[in-house]
Amino acid sequence: MTDDQGVIRVDQYLGHPPARVWRALTDPDLLADWFMPNDFKPVPGHRFTFRTTPRPDQGFDGLVHCEVLELEPERRLRLAWRGGRLDSTVTWTLAAEGRGTRLFVEHAGFDPDDPDHQRTFAIMSGGWRSHVLRRLAATLDASDTPETGDRSG
Repeated sequence: MTDDQGVIRVDQYLGHPPARVWRALTDPDLLADWFMPNDFKPVPGHRFTFRTTPRPDQGFDGLVHCEVLELEPERRLRLAWRGGRLDSTVTWTLAAEGRGTRLFVEHAGFDPDDPDHQRTFAIMSGGWRSHVLRRLAATLDASDTPETGDRSG
């Protein structure tokens, strides 16, 4: 996990095959389970919104306006990500590794000379690392339980 100027990079091993991880990234209901409520559709060019808790002190109304920029099934999903004063991109890249998947997340577009961007960078960097990918892993694990059944298809 390294931070280059203006880019958050995180990689996480998930003990599930790429098809299952991909579904968690692209199924709107599963995506809402671990990430944020949304009106996502896995279609290039689709514009959608993630909804979360507003942070008025940070100039953030709780809406992240997104667009699907790139979609390569089971390999790569790239989104335009606009919220508050931030105009950035988030890219998820999947690589099969053993019986699981190595998931690389890159959130780019933070201006290293803008104090607001750097504050947002610090918050989001911590969030990606501390709970977002952990919640994804928990959603994937829950899809294996008999109570919920295997929702990966």
